[in-house]
Amino acid sequence: MSAFELRPALDRDLAFARDLTRSTMLGYYIRNDLLWLDEAFDVAWAGRENLLIGLGREVLGFVSLSRDQRALYIRELHVLEAWRGKGAGAWTLGRVLQMAAQERRGLLRLTVFKGNPAQRLYERMGLQVVGEDDCFWRMERASALRVDEACDPGPVLS
Repeated sequence: MSAFELRPALDRDLAFARDLTRSTMLGYYIRNDLLWLDEAFDVAWAGRENLLIGLGREVLGFVSLSRDQRALYIRELHVLEAWRGKGAGAWTLGRVLQMAAQERRGLLRLTVFKGNPAQRLYERMGLQVVGEDDCFWRMERASALRVDEACDPGPVLS
C-alpha cells in the first residue's frame, strides 16, 4: 500500500500548480511556438477538479481533471522534479483510472507533448496513442480493463 494520497486542491494552491506547470512545460511551449499565459491556466484551473499529490504533509505535485459522458480527462499531471521516477506519477495514474472505472466512464484520456518522456509512463500504464495534433499525441485507454493492475505500479519508496 502506497503512502501517496490525493487531496482536493484549494484556491491557495493555484500559484503552486501554475508555477509547477509553467516550469515543467515552458520548454515545450517555446519549442512549439506556443504562448504561455498565466491567465489561461487560471481560467482552466477554475473549471476543473484539481487534486494535490501528497506524501504526509509534503505536496509532490497535482493532477487536474475534467469529464464528459464517455471519459475522464487528465488535463494536467505534474510532479516536482525531486519526486519524478519515484512512483508518484504512476500511482496517480492508477488512482485516476480507478476513479474513471468507479464513475463508469469508459475511457481515460490525455494529451502529451510529442517528445515528452512522460509518454513512456503513460504507455506503461496502458494508454495508447489514438491521434495527434501539431505538437501533441492524444492518448487513451479503457478504464474498466485491468484497473487493479493500474493501481499497483509496484514499489513506491524504499
